[in-house]
Amino acid sequence: MSSCASCGNATAEVGQGHTRRLVVNADDFGLDLAVNEAVESAYQKGVLTTASLMVGAPAAADAIRRAKSLPGLGVGLHLTLVDGAPLLPAEQVPDLVDVQGRFAADLWLRGVRYFFLPKVRRQLAAEIRAQFAAFADAGLVLDHANAHKHLHLHPTVLSLMLDIGEAFGLRAVRLPRESLAVARCGGARGFAPAFWAFFLRPWLARMRRQLDKRGLLYNDLLCGLDATGHMTESRLLGLLNCLPEKSLVEIYFHPATTQSPLLRKLMPDYEPQAEYAALLSPRVGEYLHDHQIVRGRFSDFTSG
Repeated sequence: MSSCASCGNATAEVGQGHTRRLVVNADDFGLDLAVNEAVESAYQKGVLTTASLMVGAPAAADAIRRAKSLPGLGVGLHLTLVDGAPLLPAEQVPDLVDVQGRFAADLWLRGVRYFFLPKVRRQLAAEIRAQFAAFADAGLVLDHANAHKHLHLHPTVLSLMLDIGEAFGLRAVRLPRESLAVARCGGARGFAPAFWAFFLRPWLARMRRQLDKRGLLYNDLLCGLDATGHMTESRLLGLLNCLPEKSLVEIYFHPATTQSPLLRKLMPDYEPQAEYAALLSPRVGEYLHDHQIVRGRFSDFTSG
């Protein structure tokens, strides 16, 4: 299996008749050393092409050091406004945090406040700007941006992310749209996938309009929403078998070399080691090669 260090040639390969393009991403880069180790190894020895960095996470400095040693790895900003602490002092963003100084977990209430209260939007903008600035100050090239828990689906968060990101060279954004048919190929069952596909449709349509208006690249489909934390080899192979032609698809993972105490606390039901194994799987690498699915970073698929 080849390293994804060759993914820089992906755009040229697409021009030679390949129509299925694939971004293989690891979320939560910087959250834990076990995550960082998995990202480095899965890029060097597996099929990983990109990682999304949490600039304020406990192991962010280690993640940045590893990223700088892997110039072919596409690194993006994993904007974090929940399940963590702000980069700015809590007293500067009091309406974003709880009494412990961490981002408040009540997303529905916070979402309403983002939309209706100008002072909350100003604090939100300041924190988003601080995270983009921290990414830039790290000396990394911005491949893409998304948000933890897909919070950039919120119209206020999206608008601020796009406005602020423009000054930092933002050119690609994750669209959290999962095809129900493709998800079922990966083992999705029951009513929930259909409900979320229906519920998110107007939000995704609005998001696409915003991205198109700004000329930003985004994926046609995202795989991993239904199977978040459980992207095993068998699920991944099922999804790959159903990728539509002439598409740009992102598949995202939460890999780790071990389920550390922090990961067990934050994501007790996830299977980070199984996801790591899927990224290293020879069967997955062979499938991508045999079916001429081109892996790359978002920047490899950006024209101009």
